[in-house]
Amino acid sequence: MLSNTARPVVAATLPVVAQHIGDITQRFYKHMFAEHPELLDGVFNRGNQAHGDQQQALAGSIAAFADGLVQTPEQSPDHLLNRIAHKHASLGIRPDQYRIVHDNLMWAIVDVLGDAVTPEVAAAWDEVYWLMANALINQERGLYSARGVTPETVWRKWEVEKKIKETADVVTFVLKRVDDRLVTTSLPGQYVTVLMTMPDGVRQPRQYSLTRADDGEHRQFSVKRVHGGGEPDGEMSNLLHDSVEVGDVLTVSLPYGDVVLDDSGRPVVFATAGIGISPMAGMLSHLVQAESRLPITMLHADADEASFALRRQVVSDILELPNAELYVWYDDGAVTNEPVTGVFPGLMDIEQVELPDDAVYYMCGPLAFMQPLRNRLLERGVPPQDIQYEVFGPDLWQADLD
Repeated sequence: MLSNTARPVVAATLPVVAQHIGDITQRFYKHMFAEHPELLDGVFNRGNQAHGDQQQALAGSIAAFADGLVQTPEQSPDHLLNRIAHKHASLGIRPDQYRIVHDNLMWAIVDVLGDAVTPEVAAAWDEVYWLMANALINQERGLYSARGVTPETVWRKWEVEKKIKETADVVTFVLKRVDDRLVTTSLPGQYVTVLMTMPDGVRQPRQYSLTRADDGEHRQFSVKRVHGGGEPDGEMSNLLHDSVEVGDVLTVSLPYGDVVLDDSGRPVVFATAGIGISPMAGMLSHLVQAESRLPITMLHADADEASFALRRQVVSDILELPNAELYVWYDDGAVTNEPVTGVFPGLMDIEQVELPDDAVYYMCGPLAFMQPLRNRLLERGVPPQDIQYEVFGPDLWQADLD
């Protein structure tokens, strides 16, 4: 918790810091990478840097954490950090790296705010940073310990056994283990980080959801080719599509992620769009493996049936589950060759289907898809804690769904 000395200072300066936090984080990253260019090799994804996603994520996390400290002075809002801690653990982040972030972030605050950063203001925000950093360090230590690894040993080599073309832009990779170490079981909905060496020799990380339950020997994930649309194409996705073949060996982290399937025994509703099907396909696979008899409702939106990645796996799993239904919405019309429960034209409209009472909801897809859907569920009386969502990006903060 914030000290009695720091709290009024943070409360008074939070509006100013929040107003300039975007400039602060931009200056922070630029300065840090100039001082520590090694962090761009294997730690930070430069695509996220180029698009500004990482800056937005950091800005949101600092502002939200500081606001939480001010609003609830009797406790530290550590729950806000769960998703970041899982992402950091999948990257092998070390405690000593938080000192580098601290020094460069405080430099950026002074650089942007100038004389407004008095010794008292600097000390108060220093306290905010270390409360946040130490909470993350402790959470990450627990995540490493639970897996029996250190930041240095979170990585493992896997060989590509299959490369499956799902759609024109989506490829599924099936990896098999190449050593005698036990395969650490993933939880339904988790992801791995893939670490690849780019053509210029720099290693880049990218997280991909596991799309099938573990069998002790394999991992499976799907990759959508990212077209820049006026910006640079996604270098990781294009490298995986164009250059990685069966027999190649990839460096992959242990599975992490805090958006996992609830085991309370309540009905489950999955709502996805496009490649957002990935983590939910993994959850469905786990349900099949567990021989679940839960009521399952799968809602998916896509351009058309040919664009529905992992379609055959999802349909097969739905058919194998005794109490599961699949509804689809296609932009190009209500045309399907699959044995779905219902097919509709246009955008997803949950008023067109009957949803179970007391269900737990999981969403994944573009923010433009998830935000109105979540609002509609809240209007229908679904409690916020019963709606979980996965965001493909640096972390939770850029979603702005809460």
